[in-house]
Amino acid sequence: MLDSPGEILLSKSALRNNLRFFRRQFGKDVLLSSVVKGNAYGHGIEVYGPLALECGFEHFSVFSADEAYRLYQVIGKAAPIMVMGYLDDAAMEWAIQEGIEFWIFDLHRLKKALSLSKQLGQKAKLHLEIESGMHRTGLERKEWKPAAKLLTEQKEHCILKGICTHFAGAESISNYVRIKEQKRVFREALAWFRRQKLEPEYRHACCSAAAIRYPEMCYDMIRLGILQYGFWPSREIFIEFLKNRTDKRSPIKRLISWRSTVMSLKEVDAGEFIGYGTSYFTGVKTKLALVPIGYSGGFSRSLSNHGRVLINGKRAAVVGTVNMNCLCVDISEIPNVKPGDEVIIIGKQGKLELTVSAFTEMSQQLNYEALTRIPEVMKRSVVE
Repeated sequence: MLDSPGEILLSKSALRNNLRFFRRQFGKDVLLSSVVKGNAYGHGIEVYGPLALECGFEHFSVFSADEAYRLYQVIGKAAPIMVMGYLDDAAMEWAIQEGIEFWIFDLHRLKKALSLSKQLGQKAKLHLEIESGMHRTGLERKEWKPAAKLLTEQKEHCILKGICTHFAGAESISNYVRIKEQKRVFREALAWFRRQKLEPEYRHACCSAAAIRYPEMCYDMIRLGILQYGFWPSREIFIEFLKNRTDKRSPIKRLISWRSTVMSLKEVDAGEFIGYGTSYFTGVKTKLALVPIGYSGGFSRSLSNHGRVLINGKRAAVVGTVNMNCLCVDISEIPNVKPGDEVIIIGKQGKLELTVSAFTEMSQQLNYEALTRIPEVMKRSVVE
């Protein structure tokens, strides 16, 4: 098979560095669950899952059954897998059989899980999600009592692995009042279920942003998403982390590098339009390099005439409209470029670096969004 026109490289040493930081920051007693939804935030479930396991993660979280299945194919039962979202009835049966943990956020799902467990003769591993104010999924207060009754009456068919909730935007101080109320509701829920003699193995509420901003809510487990990959949930969270520290450098490192190659070269006279339409007009004779990555490959069309790549240790500007499968860059000031030369889209080359912010700040995407838009089919490899 021919090589992919682009390749993602994941740094093992960066992930090990990040895990050391998390242990210092959060302590050794809290379980760190590696959130690998969205194709491991674009890093690739099949490649990143085994890497995270090797580096020391002992628990994984996904959104849906298909993600759980993909992860299970590469790590098996080496670490627990928890489904936080979509799980239809057929997938739930598979999850119970294979010991996959999953969230319960309504009574219908709880009843189905208990019914299937009884039929299969195997206990379902459940996490009760509390609706604390996110207003997305979660057991409403009026559902606490019937849920507790079902769990108590059918305790031989389930294991209460967790009681959890999710905060509505911990990355922004503008949500402080809303999250303050969520904290109160969750604490109340934990106390209420304790009085019903329903003690979970894990209490968990914090994602990456909440773990930094609300350390008192970390409890027994943190669901680490964007932070594990070396990205701060927001600039605001990074600033808050640094405010009482003398060392103003980020303690986490980004795992991801994204590279491609020069496909061909072309010289265009002054007074010509480049590519589709009339978005770029050459004022002088211009030398171009064609790179086989376009918007179908995760390089946003909104970066037309704005984006940058690195070639031969220098920045090259994207000129013309980003196509479905390729883009043009101006290499007029970069000597000795030839077909096959490395092109860095994200990462370092020589003394220069392009970060994900090179995408997000010019395309109005979140770093989460830019990362998860990198196609699953793109080749991914681990480097030391």
